[in-house]
Amino acid sequence: MSLVEIKPEVLGVTLDLVYASAANVTGRPLYRRQAGYLHIEAATALGRAAQMALRLGYRLRLLDLFRPVEVQWLLWEFCPDPAFVADPRNGGSAHARGVAVDLTLEHALSGEPLDMGTAFDDFSARAGHGATGLAPEAERNRALLAGIMAASGFCALASEWWHYQLPDAGRYPPLSDSAAATNLVPERAV
Repeated sequence: MSLVEIKPEVLGVTLDLVYASAANVTGRPLYRRQAGYLHIEAATALGRAAQMALRLGYRLRLLDLFRPVEVQWLLWEFCPDPAFVADPRNGGSAHARGVAVDLTLEHALSGEPLDMGTAFDDFSARAGHGATGLAPEAERNRALLAGIMAASGFCALASEWWHYQLPDAGRYPPLSDSAAATNLVPERAV
């Protein structure tokens, strides 16, 4: 299975892959560069979502896309809790299959991200779609993102407001960095 590179200038999105820098939950870069890939079916659905967001005055900010199996193992080693990180021994994440995207919305003109009530990769119950006690603005913003993504063909992960994937993600095989030919994983990580 081949993946396609997501080009921000083509889709009209912002690529801000948090695992390509040390500004993530692990405190170290897990990708060697800012480059995102998806299975063609997920890329097509993401294109629909990007167009819909732009029509509404927003832009998608992509935080994570394809995540090689090697990186899934690094995240599991950092947080071996299946409530927050998919266990690679059980097939891993839909990210390793190239059919999941972590994202948020930003204002199309200013690039200012919308308030979603928690940060990305917040390992608490407040990060879930059904979380209560959030500011009304954050609830509206989450609902807006959920509506855009659902209308574009994605389904949500209940525990993470930022995670969306194609339905039946398990039918796609998980891929290593070498199998996907993405050259994302730093040499020291393998």
